[in-house]
Amino acid sequence: MSSTSDALIAASRGLRDDLAGLTFAEPVAYVYQPLDYAAVSHEVYLSKFGNGSKRILFLGMNPGPFGMTQTGVPFGEIAAVRDWLGICESVKKPAKEHPKRPILGFDCPQSEVSGRRLWGLFAARFGQAENFFKEHFVANYCPLVFMEASSKNRTPDKVNAVEMAPVFAACDKHLRKVVAALQPEWVIGVGGWAESRAVLLREAYPHLKVGRVLHPSPASPAANKDWSGEVTRQMQKLGLWG
Repeated sequence: MSSTSDALIAASRGLRDDLAGLTFAEPVAYVYQPLDYAAVSHEVYLSKFGNGSKRILFLGMNPGPFGMTQTGVPFGEIAAVRDWLGICESVKKPAKEHPKRPILGFDCPQSEVSGRRLWGLFAARFGQAENFFKEHFVANYCPLVFMEASSKNRTPDKVNAVEMAPVFAACDKHLRKVVAALQPEWVIGVGGWAESRAVLLREAYPHLKVGRVLHPSPASPAANKDWSGEVTRQMQKLGLWG
């Protein structure tokens, strides 16, 4: 491992510890913490690809139910993580598991559409994962998964603001550590919410450039038309991809 990946792993463990023990009221009924039960695969991702400085840091919101929630890797759709990133580690269980949202790790049969689109674009454009990670890295702002009693996913922006205050404080601190380690020129929010968190980095890093690309969620009508083409054009408009 490099000193950079060591710093990322230390930051990840710090974030996990900072978020441990937080409680949330209804409608949040379950909270999953992949940095805890999927720590092995998450740290393999950091040690394998978090080496040296990166020009561009892509920043997501929080884990999807069949992506990082299962694999511990940001946007971690099973096939992409296993076959393109070459990561397939054992994953434990969260302390409190929703019967409709079991953690099956790499045995999960569902595919995370957002992750399939994101990593699929990078694979199509860069070929080997190592080519992509020479200048790029992918992280999530918040590692927590919030679920209602019905098993419906609840994104961080829909959770009580008072309860989220310590989460934001921990995640902001972690993100600053990631930026300090990777020294990116750009942070690209995957969606507007992630971009809004990235903009706050400018207080500590005034020269950091912040941009946004369309989120790949199938809940977005725009993303279901030509997501990879649109994101490629957005990256080209920012002058980041030739």
